[in-house]
Amino acid sequence: MTETWYGQACGQPSQEYRQRALLRQRQLTKPEGALGRLETLAVELAALQGVDQPVAQRVPVVVFAGDHGVTAQGVSAYPAEVTVQMLHNFAGGGAAIAVLARELGLPLHVWDVGSRASSAIAGVVQSKTRQGTDDFSTGPAMTEDDLQATFDAGRRAVETACAEGADLLVLGEMGIGNTTAASALAAALAQLPLDELVGAGTGLDAVRMVQKKNLITRALNLHGEAITAAAIPAVAALQRVGGLEIAAMSAAMIAAAQRGIAVLVDGFIVSAAALAAVRINPGVRPWLLFSHQSAERGHLRLLQTLQAQPLLALDLRLGEGSGAALALPLVRMACALHNSMATFAEAAVADRDGTP
Repeated sequence: MTETWYGQACGQPSQEYRQRALLRQRQLTKPEGALGRLETLAVELAALQGVDQPVAQRVPVVVFAGDHGVTAQGVSAYPAEVTVQMLHNFAGGGAAIAVLARELGLPLHVWDVGSRASSAIAGVVQSKTRQGTDDFSTGPAMTEDDLQATFDAGRRAVETACAEGADLLVLGEMGIGNTTAASALAAALAQLPLDELVGAGTGLDAVRMVQKKNLITRALNLHGEAITAAAIPAVAALQRVGGLEIAAMSAAMIAAAQRGIAVLVDGFIVSAAALAAVRINPGVRPWLLFSHQSAERGHLRLLQTLQAQPLLALDLRLGEGSGAALALPLVRMACALHNSMATFAEAAVADRDGTP
C-alpha cells in the first residue's frame, strides 16, 4: 500500500489542542455538557485543525458525477440520461446543492469523472477515462487503470478546491444507479446482509427492490472471491462493483485527510465511499465527521459499521452533498459557541464550586 499515494500516512489530530478545547468547554458559562454534541463537535474540530478556535467558514463543496452500466438492468426509477441532465442543472445553479451552496456562501466544484456526456459542459470539470462503468452484474465495473485514473482525479479535485485553504470539505455525488453500487460495495466490504442495505434509491417499488437485491447477490457471487483475495480488498471492490464517482470520493477523502482537512460526510453513497476509503487507508477515519442519517435503508448500518454518530436525521435521500450542507450551520454554531461564549471568570459568574 505504501507504493501508492493513497496508502501514504494521514495527519493525526492534535491531542494537545483537544485537551485545551476540553478545558475551555469546562470554563464556559454553562453546566458542563449542557450543549451536548455541539461541545464534542467543537472539541473534535479544534483537534483536527490544531487550533484554539476552530472554524468552518472556508468550506468548498465538490460534487463528482458518474454513470453506471448496471442501470441497464432496471435498478433505478430514473433513466440513465438524468445524470448528464443534472450536470447541466448543477452548473446552472438549479440543483439542491447549488442552492444550498449559494445560500451558505460555499464554492461549488462539479467534476465529471465518468458520466455519459460526450462533450464538455460549461462549469463542469471533465476528468474521465470512460463514459460510465460497465454492468457489474456481468463483469467488473471498470478496469484497474480506470480506477487508478479516477483516484487521481479525486485527489486533483481536492487539490483544486482546497488550493487557497479549507476549514472543512463537503463531498457530493450524482449518478443514476449509484445506490446499487453503494449497496454492493458495502456488502462486499462490511459483510452486511443485503436485506439491511438495499433500499428504494430514487423510488423503486417493492418488486423492483427485490430485483435489485437479486442482481447484487449475483454480482457478489461473481466478484466476491476476487475481492477477498486482493492485496487491498477495498480497491478491488471499487474496481469490480463500485462507481467512478464513488471511487473519486474515496480518493478525495484520503487526499483531504493527508492534507489535514476534515470531511463532512453526506448520506448513503458518500458513506459507502467513506467505508472504502477507511478500509484502504485507516488513517482517514479521524478526519470524517458525519452530517446526517438518511432515509435510505442501508445508511444506518453503514454508520454503525463506521462507528459514526450523525448530527441530523431529516429523512433525506437526495445525495449531492445536500445533507452535509444542511449540517454545516450547526458546525459553524458549535465553533461560535466554543470561541465566543464567556468563561465563568470573564463573566464574573460563580461556577459549580462557588468560585467567581
